[in-house]
Amino acid sequence: MLGITQRAFAAAFLCGGFIAPAQAQGIYTCIDSKGKRLTADRPIAECLDREQKELNPSGTVRRKVAPELTKEERAAEEEKARKANEERAKQAEERKRDQALATRYPNRASHDQERTAALAPVEEVSAATARRTQELASQRKLLDSEAEFYKRDMSKAPPKLKRQIEEADQMMATQKRLAADQAAERKRINTRFDEELAKLKPLWGPQAASAAAPAKPAKP
Repeated sequence: MLGITQRAFAAAFLCGGFIAPAQAQGIYTCIDSKGKRLTADRPIAECLDREQKELNPSGTVRRKVAPELTKEERAAEEEKARKANEERAKQAEERKRDQALATRYPNRASHDQERTAALAPVEEVSAATARRTQELASQRKLLDSEAEFYKRDMSKAPPKLKRQIEEADQMMATQKRLAADQAAERKRINTRFDEELAKLKPLWGPQAASAAAPAKPAKP
């Protein structure tokens, strides 16, 4: 039994009969698949699939030797380690990007100013589109007045009037698409700056985070 083995090795050690290599290597012990306790001066082949204990000459546990992994277990451990490394690299890269962002925008005012500059071209085009839409609406109203006489049977309306109404409708549809495109671009820009702002707030100090934004120019 282990108790006898421990006492035997302890007695041999105290009497000076324990040889140096054994002292250096320690003693390995385990219980095999049949429930039998095995002891040897090197890792035990019958217990490679289970935990082994390496004992000091005094019989105390020096360390525990984990069982060898199967091919599938090794593959799973390697995959786990790979994913962990990828996650650490991803987090490091995110910290690097966040730091670069904080360097570019040292406070709330600088970030708001950049947002305003990015939105300016969109607002300019949107204003022009709105003006053109109003012009077309006025033109369409005049055409409707001319077509009032033919409202019961537009087939009798002059070809020129029909063509003008059709062209006006096409131009209105074009302006509507342009307005939708500008709205989508405005949303994209604001979403980008909102996401940046969420990252920047924890990186800024309280004073920088609450700095007042510069006044935004009035929309035309």
